[in-house]
Formats: sequence, C-alpha cells, structure tokens
Amino acid sequence: MTLHAFDFDGTLTTRDTLICFIRYACGTRGLLGALLRNVHRLVLMKLGLYSNGVAKQHVFACCFKGMSKEAFDQLCKRFAEENRHLLRPQAMARLREALDAGDKVIVVSASIDRWVRPFFKEQGLSVTVVGTEVEISDGVLTGRFRGNNCYGEEKVRRISEVMPPRSDYRLIAYGDSRGDRELLAYADEAHNKPFRS
Repeated sequence: MTLHAFDFDGTLTTRDTLICFIRYACGTRGLLGALLRNVHRLVLMKLGLYSNGVAKQHVFACCFKGMSKEAFDQLCKRFAEENRHLLRPQAMARLREALDAGDKVIVVSASIDRWVRPFFKEQGLSVTVVGTEVEISDGVLTGRFRGNNCYGEEKVRRISEVMPPRSDYRLIAYGDSRGDRELLAYADEAHNKPFRS
C-alpha cells in the first residue's frame, strides 16, 4: 500500500488557515484583539521560549471559548465552502492523482481538524484528516485543545495511531515548514515545498 501524507497549511493551501479562519469568524478587529492579548506569548514563541501549541491555544480561546459545537461546526463548513480558493490547484491535482491510483491519502495538520475536514468532504474526496482537536464539554468549546498540537513529532505519532504498522505501507510525504521536518524524515519519499511555482 502507498500512503500520501499531505501537510495542509502552506502545502495544500497558499496561506496559514488559522489566521484566515479567525478573521473569517471574528473580523479583522477580533483577530487583532486576540493577537494583542497574547502578544507576549507570541513573542516568546518566536524566540523559542514558549510552546507554539500553548500560544495557539490561548489565541484560539480568545475567539471561540464558549461557542457551541454546532455553531462552530457550521462556521467551519461555511469557511471551507467560501475559501476553496486557498487550495493550491497543483497540490489538489496531486492529491486527486493519488486517490485515482487507489492510494490512501491522509492530511495531517496543526490546524483544527474541524475546519480542515470540510475542504475535502464537500468535494467528495475520500481523505483521512488528522489535526489539532478542540476540547468540547457539554456541547460547548472549552477553549482548550484535546491532546497535543498536531505539529512536528506529533504528526508522525498521529499517523502511526490511525494507519497500519509502518512496515505495511510506503509513505510519500509533502510539507513546507519546520513543523513538517519529522514527517518528511519519517517518509520513504519526501517533498518539501513541492507545489510552489
């Protein structure tokens, strides 16, 4: 079996969807407010002194803590429907080629899985999506993540969780950033920034 593992932000898309999603949901003022309230964490993160997952969780909580699961999922669905232009045509062509060849495709992303999944589901593409998961309690977002930010080594761990033993498939990986290094190193065939002209 051949498994194609695609990073989402920057690989399948032209930009980081966390910022796009927050702006879509909360407007530019809401985005700027969340960033300003967490500027100290973001600066420390850039200096390598603070976890990127924890910083991202604080920004996310500023915008979505207390929202119902149903409202959040509807927002995710609309975001995907209205932002398909973010997908790179060449990247999506490669993804479809893999599916047409009968290969398995997994999208593994540090972005929230609930807004990544609709980009493929709405197009009828049989793609497994794993990403950062939000914590939900009594039908409401707590503002925290469930488990680790799906970044770096966590991408490899998550693939290992949902796929057969590593010896049972050939892995072709596509990534574009520091968060994909471990995934690319884990693969039999690695492509770094393959869809940028």
